[in-house]
Amino acid sequence: MPIATDPLSRIFFALADPTRRAMLERLSAGAATVGELAEPFPISRPAVSQHLGVLEDAGLIERTRQGQWRSCALRPEGLDDAERWVAEHRTAWQSRFDRLDDALANLTGDRGAPAGTTGPGSATATDDADQADASVGEQKEER
Repeated sequence: MPIATDPLSRIFFALADPTRRAMLERLSAGAATVGELAEPFPISRPAVSQHLGVLEDAGLIERTRQGQWRSCALRPEGLDDAERWVAEHRTAWQSRFDRLDDALANLTGDRGAPAGTTGPGSATATDDADQADASVGEQKEER
């Protein structure tokens, strides 16, 4: 699978690694040298450099060099694209969850028997799940 190169994908790729998230967390307290960032991790310096490269390519940090010292600083505006994407999708997700909650409440409130019981004229648990899926606008895959 090819690696996505769009800015949003680079941000989420950078955030997907716990070592990189820990480095960002450390940088939230202020700029740090590469050595300070590497200290808590049992990884090689080249691996640290690769992690920092991913963070820099994603626009989440800025690396500078002063003499023999290399330091890194957080670029909080680097998260703006990801924050905007999450905010745009949060509304739709919340709406779907609210509709699912309503559908589940209707399913459990309309029937006196516990879910999954069968009898003359009653639905099975599978039918209930299909109805819940339909109520949130998603089609259920055939099994």
